[in-house]
Amino acid sequence: MKLLFICTHNRCRSILAEAIANHIGGDAIQAASAGSSPQGQVHPLSLKYLTEHGVPTNGLCSQSWDEFEHFSPDAVLTLCDSAAQEVCPVWFGKSIQVHWGLSDPSVIEAVGDDSERESFNNTIDILERRIRALLDSGVNVDDGEALRATLSQIAVNIN
Repeated sequence: MKLLFICTHNRCRSILAEAIANHIGGDAIQAASAGSSPQGQVHPLSLKYLTEHGVPTNGLCSQSWDEFEHFSPDAVLTLCDSAAQEVCPVWFGKSIQVHWGLSDPSVIEAVGDDSERESFNNTIDILERRIRALLDSGVNVDDGEALRATLSQIAVNIN
């Protein structure tokens, strides 16, 4: 199954999702991430907390969704509200699109390492549980409507 995670700046949530999906998905998932307005660098705390969770960070980079025209994902998953509202490139046309909205862990209202750690750990935990639920679902990726329904249900049930 090929998944493309989208977040406007492609430096935190979508990067976390890509790394986690590739890590726990094994041969079952090929994940990538991109943004409509990429920042050009991965948020350093994304790398820090992925590493703490034992998730490899090699090769992670902030990049434009234009670089994925030939990726042909089975599903495009938007993770931030602004990405969900953007008009996606026409080449996403045959891919199903589902919103997996998550709060941005890099925007920390409280001050201190504990709130930073809690914010990132919570986001990582949600993504791990969602991806494991997808793997456990046994959904047929060739059935677009079943895949859309499964991904949508996972987003509703796992927060």
